[in-house]
Amino acid sequence: KDSTSRNTTAALNLYLNQSVPYLEESPDPLQFYRDWIGPNKPCIIRNACSHWPALSRWTLDYLREKVGSKVISVAVTPNGYADAVSGDRFVMPEERRMSLSAVLDIIQGKEEARGVFYVQKQCSNLLDELPELTDDVESHVSWMSAALGKLPDAVNFWLGESRAVTSMHKDHYENLFCVISGEKNFILLPPTDRPFIPYGEYQPAVYRQQEDGEFEVVDQSDSEKVPWIPLDPLDPDLDLYPQYRRARPLRCSLKAGEMLYLPSLWFHHVQQSHGCIAVNFWYDMEYDIKYNYYQLLEALSEVTAPT
Repeated sequence: KDSTSRNTTAALNLYLNQSVPYLEESPDPLQFYRDWIGPNKPCIIRNACSHWPALSRWTLDYLREKVGSKVISVAVTPNGYADAVSGDRFVMPEERRMSLSAVLDIIQGKEEARGVFYVQKQCSNLLDELPELTDDVESHVSWMSAALGKLPDAVNFWLGESRAVTSMHKDHYENLFCVISGEKNFILLPPTDRPFIPYGEYQPAVYRQQEDGEFEVVDQSDSEKVPWIPLDPLDPDLDLYPQYRRARPLRCSLKAGEMLYLPSLWFHHVQQSHGCIAVNFWYDMEYDIKYNYYQLLEALSEVTAPT
């Protein structure tokens, strides 16, 4: 057992950095593929989006003037946790249609509201809901598109309160995450940590705010159970999930003008500063041998999981 543990640690040290490395400028596409996409390793590119007009333009006042009247989808929760395990439920946010000005009033403290508000609807909400802002950013990241030989599947806009938290999960995308203003704080875990990350299957439900302002949890009884991670990496219950002691989380802070390459299938948990604005590009991953290895690891994790 000690020998296996030493071998595992040695293998992880060969694969993982102790922290997320920085690149100082936009990379050459082929070099980026060789150094980061192929090995499935994250990095932060310091000046990859600092030339975008959005970096100087996108103040909250500019957004109010430019697109304040636009009605967009907003996630509303009682506690800031959207798409997260709560008790024995996987609870999704109330999706509310609001003008962006109304959201900005809450974020800027001009209006009081029960709940936590987060513009986080994916599926290319920047292009679909706020196309007036697209001239301020690039439609895709040219070196990433060249490296992958494809354009992004989605370009997403994010804006929210500091209490809004993204629970730990993984995506089937090569993700370029760009902070326009404020700061995002990430906890990242590699796909190789899958055996140490607990999963459960949960009845899906949604939050719904009642007339008195309190939130209720409404089951989606016609939906199948959702596999999700119940563990909170900010305060992991190691008595309940002792295997998480062997996980190797990396922490990084992403500041305005910086871009995080978050590889496909990496687990991530995200917090942000109040009023943080960000844009991300999702490129569909290749379902290659690495994906098959991950599926095998996932199957073995389920077989060997403690009951």
